[in-house]
Amino acid sequence: MRSAEAVAGVVDETADRRREQRGWYWYDWANSVYSTSVLTVFLGPYLTSVARAAADPHGFVHPLGVPVRAGSFYAYTVSVSLLLSVLVMPLAGVLVDRTGRKKPLLGACAYTGAAATTGMFFLGGDRYLLGGALLVVANVGFVVSSMLYNSFLPQIATPDERDAVSSRGWAFGYASGALVLVADLVLYGAHDSFGVSEGVAVRICLASAGLWWGAFSLIPLRRLRDRRAATAPGSGAQPDPGRAETGGGPLGQGWRQLRGTLRDMRRHPLTLSFLLAYLVYNDGVQTVITQASVYGSEELRLDQTTLIMAVLLVQVLAAAGALLMGRLARRYGARRTILGSLAAWTLTVAAGCVLPARAPVWFFALAAGIGLVLGGSQALSRSLFSHLVPRGKEAEYFSAYEMSDRGVSWLGPLVFGMAYQLSGSYRAAIVSLAAFFVIGFVLLARVPVGRAIAAAGNPVPDRI
Repeated sequence: MRSAEAVAGVVDETADRRREQRGWYWYDWANSVYSTSVLTVFLGPYLTSVARAAADPHGFVHPLGVPVRAGSFYAYTVSVSLLLSVLVMPLAGVLVDRTGRKKPLLGACAYTGAAATTGMFFLGGDRYLLGGALLVVANVGFVVSSMLYNSFLPQIATPDERDAVSSRGWAFGYASGALVLVADLVLYGAHDSFGVSEGVAVRICLASAGLWWGAFSLIPLRRLRDRRAATAPGSGAQPDPGRAETGGGPLGQGWRQLRGTLRDMRRHPLTLSFLLAYLVYNDGVQTVITQASVYGSEELRLDQTTLIMAVLLVQVLAAAGALLMGRLARRYGARRTILGSLAAWTLTVAAGCVLPARAPVWFFALAAGIGLVLGGSQALSRSLFSHLVPRGKEAEYFSAYEMSDRGVSWLGPLVFGMAYQLSGSYRAAIVSLAAFFVIGFVLLARVPVGRAIAAAGNPVPDRI
């Protein structure tokens, strides 16, 4: 009888875990449209055009009295939003790890970001400051909710499942982005037939991404469940009941938690080494994602329809690429597969530096190369890191991971914007990105991942 009950319990636990995994995929489906339609396609060129409309005769706008070249405003705003995310993520991490109430905070961040994105419908004329403010709020909501979402992964998937579960999540996201981009392409390409101007069509595409994000966030918020805050066995990190009373408020507690996390990571130097490698190569990935449409429209002189079709190609191939690289990881290990993707990233970015202007075919070829490696490199990095997290510290460690993922990725857009500010050429900015991938490759190749997993107190999968 006990044996039958044990088997039934294992079956029920597996079924519950599968149900949570299916719900978890839907947040990738919900928020990836923001990343694709807003950050990658429409907002960069559109906000740049709004800033140009507000610029002085020399081509500068003056937010808070600071002279900024209109063509750099979008890149600088992305950097500001990511720096602000660095301030918010430690607070979110400490709240979750102390209370275990991850799902309500995920919902609050998701709906704040979705509301700001929907508000972009009102961005028009020369209201570049409104656009910048909405971008900052939306991006902070996106980054922090992504951190919370990622931290569910080690709780809902066993070590041997994580590469596949993470890859499926990314595939869901890219499929969602592709589906919405098809609708955006129809609306934008035939805006006259719908009785709206080109600018209004862009604003509808921006706002619809926010509505999509909010609507589909309901599914993971229903299926995921909170877990009581736990402490990793043997970590030496015990809850401090008096810490909340030591002053400084929640934000101060968040920064103390972050410092504590970094100190704890010193006990896991191989985990820290992986984060350093990821910080470097992911900065290149995030800069490509956020600045590709500006580079295509401003430097390569491609129209918006071409950009939409190129990003749509990226979405389709990235969904397939995430699944393909998930299979490669099962055969060759996640680390080797990521290293291969970084080599491909280096070649792709180098090719992008010499693309001729007004040549859509070559731009589509570049998009295909990006699509094949984009989803897999991100998905496998997430699943690989999940093996390096001590049990019970998921949210605080994924807070540090998300800082590497997006919160520290302000450097790439900042360099991109400064290069244009100083040179007036976007090619000068794109050239530097290959260095991120080369350095990241070298740093990751030096990390003995199997030893790192064992040092974190986790079981080592057969292939890693």
